[in-house]
Amino acid sequence: MNAATPPELDGLWLFDGVCNLCSGSVRAVLAIDRKGLIRFTPIQSTYGRRLSLDHGIDPDQPTSFLFLHGGQALEKSAAILALLRRLGAPWSWLAVIGVLPRAWLDGAYDGLAANRYRLMGRRATCMLPTPEQRARFVLEPPIS
Repeated sequence: MNAATPPELDGLWLFDGVCNLCSGSVRAVLAIDRKGLIRFTPIQSTYGRRLSLDHGIDPDQPTSFLFLHGGQALEKSAAILALLRRLGAPWSWLAVIGVLPRAWLDGAYDGLAANRYRLMGRRATCMLPTPEQRARFVLEPPIS
């Protein structure tokens, strides 16, 4: 991917809102990221669908999430590592796995992504943020 992204989208995580693993990960980051450095948009939203298509991800059969970081749209292990680094210590320490070959990391990611519904289940509807979390969710493009 690595398509250029506007600065106002920096820190945006495009996730599969019906995936229990993905939604659980978002809830975990919401709890960890007290500074609000990471924002979210479900791939099932109108804006999420557009972003996914703009970056070559099928919104009806997503095989990766996107994390918009430093002007780039990152996928798979690159996205995970950037997200961990943004969370700060102690979570950023987990990014040490980045020393492993990218092919290994992406292979592990692909295996988990291909089996995520079977392993963790799927929701009937997209995850809904609580009123307190709603400000962290971007459902429409920023006004330029």
